[in-house]
Amino acid sequence: MNLQQLMAQTDSIGLAVSIALFVMSVTSWFIILYKARLLQVAVKDLANCKALFWQANSWEQARSQWLAADQRALFVAMLEAAGPGSAKGMALNASPADQLTRRLREALQSVRGRLHWGQDLLATIGATAPFVGLLGTVWGIFHALTNLAVAGQYTIDKVAQPVGEALVMTAAGLAVAIPAVMAYNLMGRRLARLDAELEGLAYDLRALAQGGAHTPD
Repeated sequence: MNLQQLMAQTDSIGLAVSIALFVMSVTSWFIILYKARLLQVAVKDLANCKALFWQANSWEQARSQWLAADQRALFVAMLEAAGPGSAKGMALNASPADQLTRRLREALQSVRGRLHWGQDLLATIGATAPFVGLLGTVWGIFHALTNLAVAGQYTIDKVAQPVGEALVMTAAGLAVAIPAVMAYNLMGRRLARLDAELEGLAYDLRALAQGGAHTPD
């Protein structure tokens, strides 16, 4: 029995489960492919930005080299936060050091937000897809046995085929969940390393900016 025949025999609930698993699969693979490329670029660009920054002879040269190396402008917010800033509103009541700390903290959170995008969704898909598939299996078995009861057919071959087809939904749920969970864990480890490097960079930028010269050593 092909997929078209299987979909034709299912009801609205079974069809909804199938569509949900399909959407989950497409979404998770989009996030996986997008983030794999994003993190690859981020690791490379961050290393280049840090190297070029500390090799520069002035803040202006460091900024221009940073912008050239930061292909997707992922980390430029941290550089701008470390530069001279103008305070407004209640921020005027804070000391220059506190204003600098706040700008760097907000920039760091912004960078992390971009890098961590999609992680929560991957975790959600990985946790829920098996249960969505199990729901499809339970409902498919119930639907198949109900139809058999109405038809009055209870032979093994008549029962085995629809039950076997219903079990496909469980396999589909696992097929959606496993890549999402693996990607979440692998990317989580890479993000943890990036977070540590970004925190170190923010600390270095803060120490440099507090020196008052805005010029790399």
